[in-house]
Amino acid sequence: TDVAGYDLLKPLGDFEMTIWQGINGPIWALIALDTGNYEIPVNPDAKTQATRQLYIDEILRRQLDDGGWNLADEGGSGSADPDITGMALQALAKYQSQTAVKTATDKALTCLSEMQDSKGGFASWGTGNSESVVQVIVALCELGIDIEDSRFTKNGNTLLDNLMTYRNNDGSF
Repeated sequence: TDVAGYDLLKPLGDFEMTIWQGINGPIWALIALDTGNYEIPVNPDAKTQATRQLYIDEILRRQLDDGGWNLADEGGSGSADPDITGMALQALAKYQSQTAVKTATDKALTCLSEMQDSKGGFASWGTGNSESVVQVIVALCELGIDIEDSRFTKNGNTLLDNLMTYRNNDGSF
């Protein structure tokens, strides 16, 4: 709340300004707020005062018919992206007691399982990469799901097996 005199949380109290750029806004607002169980500050300049529920509802509104999320579509018939779907699940993880959130989560997990390739990984924008598999791993961890869950093991390859294929000789990724 005080980084060189600036309150980093205050802008998150402005719903419209947080979501204007797309799905990343509500996802990362919830993740940021929940990292420290921060209260959303009242933002007197906001057209719409943000609440966690508004952010949750915005994420749910943007879920695609296939069960996932992507950067471009606001719900409907687009194709899911594993990175954004993983991030959305991370944001929604603490709200599983809400029926709509639990339903959306189950649909997204099925989507991710179906998107996973035979090497245990994921492709975003047509390219397999470590970022995609990591976002799914973090989502499963947030949801309390074992990363070796049978839904996420393909041809004997787990998410961790796939991630390790991106490891460089010096240990970096």
